Amino acid sequence: MNGNTDGHIWRNSTQPLLPVNVLTEEESTGKNYNTVPFHSLGDSKIFSGYISLAQWIIEQQTVVIDGYGGVFFDNIQQHIHAEIEKSGYTVAWQRTSDLLKSEADIEAMVKPFLGGTDDVWGFKTSLSLNDFFDQDRLATAVINPNRDINIIIGTGASLAGWNAPVVYFDIPKNEIQYRMRAKSISNLGKSGTERSFNMYKRFYFVDWVVLNAHKEELLQRMVIVADGQHFDEVTWMFKEDLAEGLKKLSETVFRVRPWFERGSWGGQWMKKHISRLNNEEVNYAWSFELITPENGLLFESEGNLLEVSFDFLMLFRHQAVLGKHAAQFGTYFPIRFDFLDTYDGGNLSIQCHPSRKYIKEQFGEEITQDETYYILDCRDDAKVYLGFQEDIDPASFKQALEESQAENMPIEVEKFVQSFQSRKHALYLIPNGTVHSSGINNMVLEISATPYIFTFKMYDWLSLDLNGNPRPININHAFNNLRFERKGKVVSEEHISKERVIESGMDWELIHLPTHRDHFYDVQRVEFDTEVEIDTHNVCHVLMLVEGSSISVRINEEDTHFNYAETFIVPAATERYTLINHGHGRARVIKSFVKDSFEL
Repeated sequence: MNGNTDGHIWRNSTQPLLPVNVLTEEESTGKNYNTVPFHSLGDSKIFSGYISLAQWIIEQQTVVIDGYGGVFFDNIQQHIHAEIEKSGYTVAWQRTSDLLKSEADIEAMVKPFLGGTDDVWGFKTSLSLNDFFDQDRLATAVINPNRDINIIIGTGASLAGWNAPVVYFDIPKNEIQYRMRAKSISNLGKSGTERSFNMYKRFYFVDWVVLNAHKEELLQRMVIVADGQHFDEVTWMFKEDLAEGLKKLSETVFRVRPWFERGSWGGQWMKKHISRLNNEEVNYAWSFELITPENGLLFESEGNLLEVSFDFLMLFRHQAVLGKHAAQFGTYFPIRFDFLDTYDGGNLSIQCHPSRKYIKEQFGEEITQDETYYILDCRDDAKVYLGFQEDIDPASFKQALEESQAENMPIEVEKFVQSFQSRKHALYLIPNGTVHSSGINNMVLEISATPYIFTFKMYDWLSLDLNGNPRPININHAFNNLRFERKGKVVSEEHISKERVIESGMDWELIHLPTHRDHFYDVQRVEFDTEVEIDTHNVCHVLMLVEGSSISVRINEEDTHFNYAETFIVPAATERYTLINHGHGRARVIKSFVKDSFEL
């Protein structure tokens, strides 16, 4: 669906915009995989419409409207201004876009963090949002005593130092990217747009870093949090009610709102198994099941829906969520779940990920992209490419890759890289530096450390992206990280998990799928016919129903329903929970958590 208002396309995506209100009973009961999972707060917690928001602003007289980059502040100002004028009041506006440094100065300031022109990566910035503002201009943003209402609006509005309540507009990362693709937004301090490749890099390494820090600094001053993803509508709530909702969430089971993306190698499995997806899309390559830097949390009150970014939960309640690991990770949620769908699609690139030392020195990340592939489903011909052949010669491999890239010639991949037949419910271990790929006809649940864009592609099967262009190849980065000792028998012995039963009861088993010694997280599978009780041991659990139709999670006598392939989180603070099987056969639930003893 492309957002279109008066002929202006403001979002570019086939995925539907989140509704402002719950539409149907099915959306509440969720009998199939639910793409809009929400958490109910009770009555009178979320309000809908600019009329009610404007009336609250009138009562305050002086207000700061701050928020994340990508929010349409001009549109918000127009709606609020119209409602204030209808009420017979005058209003003076100050706009933060008028208080920034010059575009040339900002470009020069951010350039050191953006890497090479054709490089996918930059370096996480050390700048703050305040660095984007001209301090002399900022000092001119003063309250006008000749107006009934004074409002300063825009990203960074609170930096003007007004002693006034703050309304904060948040927006989910998927909608930022849809607006970016429609060229309806730009980066901080930039008037024009660029190709999506460059804009996303700037968002990731500069804008989102400073905006996240600003959000954390502003947390105590916020009075209202509003959802900024709609064009002509708004939902909003008081921060104290949001904080109470997040507290409850941190002590029970919950889901984030997933989102879905097509890709050059994407497949058709998700279309067939997730009924609410747009089947007109060419394919689905990824589902952001739980990639917390980009997921949101959805709340409901009296049918009104409001989404906030996941980091609100971690800023308020990371100790309750992470338990004994809160000191190591702070407000950073460490585990990621996502889908890689290649059913009737293509092979993923032959690739590897950086070492922790490399990712920190080159890109400014603290944690690296250690992964596993859990095979949720596959066809008989599906393969996982993993590790090198015993006789691998690094120089010959690199020469073949470079010749392929220069001459657009295919490579006999299995001359260099091993392949293994995919097995449903098998776990393939991919610590950093390991060459790997998912072949065609796999539905992979990728269980991983949270970083998610640091993939060094060496060979892409001569495929093109969805715009008909070659995807970037990163041979030199890869060869700075490849572990060539992961070859031959070492791969089958150390990189394919050897599962074993570690606990059992009358009709249940707890199966350990050991991860690699370099992984800081572990994986288990709970198999049960009726129900089984689990203790968190003060550790956060990330789970998914990987076989069976539906289950419930019971915490303190309250049941929450989950369907096949839905990811859910049980915070450490819940202490214990019960899984209850509602299907006809045995239920299987995968569970991942941070190890008690590990080195990052």
